Amino acid sequence: QVHLVESGGGLVQAGGSLRLSCAASGSIFDIYYMGWFRQAPGKQRELVADISSGDNANYADLVKGRFTISRDNGWRMVTLQMNNLKPEDTAVYYCKAVRYSRGGAPPEYWGQGTQVTVSS
Repeated sequence: QVHLVESGGGLVQAGGSLRLSCAASGSIFDIYYMGWFRQAPGKQRELVADISSGDNANYADLVKGRFTISRDNGWRMVTLQMNNLKPEDTAVYYCKAVRYSRGGAPPEYWGQGTQVTVSS
């Protein structure tokens, strides 16, 4: 099993920056994918950015050019650097990890989420 803990959320004014961190522990050796998702009230949870083995990174159009995802020490820490934040970035941000599986659906793990609030 994998345990994920997000940190770094908070309140920031528009145009400011935050750096989110996702710390992974447990059976992390079979992880091949980690990503950041966010969910605002009344909306679907949506992909913000993700990274996979080989360090291929993808970004949602709404954050492209402003956010950067990276990982350090294997899969033990994944960060999301958020610059030029906008009020529409306000949401709970979740970290997700996916492990390989011999059969069936690959196991997925989620953190508890961290609140990001951007004021005008």
